[in-house]
Amino acid sequence: MPLYDNNTVNILNKIKDEDLIRFVYYSKLTLKSRFKPSIFHSLERDARKFNKSNGITGTLCYGSGFFLQCLEGKKKLLLPLVQAIFDDTRHENTQIMLIKPIQVRNFDNWGMRLMFLERWLWSPETKKQADTLSKFLPFRPYKWNTNETEEFLQAIQKIETPPHIKQSGITLNALGNMTRHIVGPHQAFILVQGVLSVFVIIAIVLLMQVPYY
Repeated sequence: MPLYDNNTVNILNKIKDEDLIRFVYYSKLTLKSRFKPSIFHSLERDARKFNKSNGITGTLCYGSGFFLQCLEGKKKLLLPLVQAIFDDTRHENTQIMLIKPIQVRNFDNWGMRLMFLERWLWSPETKKQADTLSKFLPFRPYKWNTNETEEFLQAIQKIETPPHIKQSGITLNALGNMTRHIVGPHQAFILVQGVLSVFVIIAIVLLMQVPYY
């Protein structure tokens, strides 16, 4: 469990229970969870409810099949929450990116904002105001070092209207727009790619049947 490796334990032992800390991790959404569109709404709802009553702030980001979550709060309240998150079977391969004591919260007014970091899900208006995130897309937090993680957290604080599916007035491509009412937006891309792959296979088969003279 990442929370109990030697490096993490050494860092946490130097921080008092009443101190504020910033905790950042990434994880991968399981294949099973990708076929449950309601997962994002339930995650956001549960996080908002718990965090508000425990003085925890932060953001939850999703893109390319990965979560990145930044949590801020008192150590004694944050660690049980983190353990519960790590035990959640809806995601896997959890890795800690950053743990540090802080004097001031970066997400003071964020109960727990959910941000979708996939350009194809954004409206034109969202794309214009999210230029500061360009260097972090496609979303691959598993490749970032500590400095890049800190830079990303600073960048998302500048987003006035977060790239959230409900708030962005999503526009999908033609086929995606047809499917958005029967599948979740994050599934539409998978479905579109699958359909296109079938078309390619059919085309290859037809070409192979054309007689050559």
